[in-house]
Amino acid sequence: MASIILQVDEEIKAAFEQANPEIQKQLSHIVQLFLRGNLYDKRLTEVMAEISDKAQQRGLTPEILQDILDDDNDQ
Repeated sequence: MASIILQVDEEIKAAFEQANPEIQKQLSHIVQLFLRGNLYDKRLTEVMAEISDKAQQRGLTPEILQDILDDDNDQ
């Protein structure tokens, strides 16, 4: 596994650093899905739709996603 540096604002950085390891792992996986494949030949909306489809195939529902986002906001 390799590392990259992404530019984010301080609030995002702090939220990521405070998130539990499982949330950090999930976010890392989302970024990998976003960047994998033929990103250069696709529009952002197409890549986002693919990520959404893959997440749903793996059992992520809108309710579960909202719970994750709510938990992260509570920290």
